[in-house]
Amino acid sequence: MKFYDCATAPSPRRARMVIAEKRIEVETVEVDLRSGAQFSPDFTALNPGCTVPVLVTDEGESLCENASIVRYLEALYPDPPLLGVSPIEQARVAEWVFRAEFEGLVSVMEVLRNTSKSMKDRALPGPDPVPQIAQLAERGMMRGQRFFKTLDARLAQTPWLAGDSFSFADITAFVFVEFAAWVKMVPGEELEALAQWRDACQARPSAQV
Repeated sequence: MKFYDCATAPSPRRARMVIAEKRIEVETVEVDLRSGAQFSPDFTALNPGCTVPVLVTDEGESLCENASIVRYLEALYPDPPLLGVSPIEQARVAEWVFRAEFEGLVSVMEVLRNTSKSMKDRALPGPDPVPQIAQLAERGMMRGQRFFKTLDARLAQTPWLAGDSFSFADITAFVFVEFAAWVKMVPGEELEALAQWRDACQARPSAQV
């Protein structure tokens, strides 16, 4: 397998953490997003969406989303499980991955892509120009702060988002919390359960990749 990565980007960090949790040896290719390497003919042949991560399987298939990458690796390397074991665990992982993406990561992307000077006319990923909209950045900041509180309420009830075991849901939410700092979106000090969970995530070796 070959993993196309960008060390400074949040999205491939989720896949890197999955690879680290499962202790898999994978050849890694760095894609320099700042220089526009994602728009090169060689890379767009792998992923026309011009985004990372991309995992190319031994059979030559390109998996271009975290959802497909984690499901593929979970099937090949089921231990440790990151998508749940029991039906309810699997359902909870799916639920919190979706929420962490839709309510969390998307909110940070709305702020970053609609305020960063380096992303002018690149407010959405991909090869086509998209103008920035200031109101979306304002909404994104509000959504992210609201999701911090949602995470804290959940984590006051359970050690990990899907229950008693660390999962891909925690990876996704952890990357959101870390990424949010890029746009000065910081959880309030009163969110103690969220802070304890974040410390537990940061203590895992996979958080260092």
